[in-house]
Amino acid sequence: MSQQQRKPWIVGVSGASGTPFAAAVLRGLLAAGESVDLVVSRASRLTLLDETGIAFRDAHWREDLAAWLARGADGKPHTFDVDVSGVRHWAAGDLAAGPSSGSYPAKGMLVVPASTACVAGVALGLSKDLLQRAASVTLKERRKLVVAVRETPLSGATLKQLVALDEAGAVVLPASPGFYAGATHIQDLVDFVAGRVLDAAGVPHLLYRRWEGELGGGVSHPPGGSPG
Repeated sequence: MSQQQRKPWIVGVSGASGTPFAAAVLRGLLAAGESVDLVVSRASRLTLLDETGIAFRDAHWREDLAAWLARGADGKPHTFDVDVSGVRHWAAGDLAAGPSSGSYPAKGMLVVPASTACVAGVALGLSKDLLQRAASVTLKERRKLVVAVRETPLSGATLKQLVALDEAGAVVLPASPGFYAGATHIQDLVDFVAGRVLDAAGVPHLLYRRWEGELGGGVSHPPGGSPG
């Protein structure tokens, strides 16, 4: 696909715990044939290192991303086979990057996981880094913004900021897994949340078993697994 035809989803990864959620969303987007612009915040790199042992480096982002997306939620490497050629990376400190402008073509933005600091920054329009700026641009351009907040409990201030994001047109999507799909593995719970993020974005996927009105259906028909 040429740069003139390319219209990506922007994926912002903030510093909240939950990097497996981001990995599952990225795999789902790529499996659906979507282009991705990736912004990994400075705080999220510390979380990624803590949760996976992977150091995400701007100079080696493609290799580090491939290693991250190949890793299962249980920590096992080489669980998934992922082609990352559809991803473009932007440094979080690059406020001159494409996604910082409303004229940059994008389908929308998925922030996963979203920390409370990220929620506050976007709700208040602080634009302290590229992730927050790109989210603010997404809102002002009336594009789809999905904010997968990952924190518990939530303070009153954060609840007010989430209401402000909802009123501005964002989809507030807590990283809250459902169990009716017949989860038997941690990856199933992660994929459920990632699948709901993709549902909100209108991106097709096969990440979890959907409710079909059959009680106990998840037990008799467990999830089919995530695309590789």
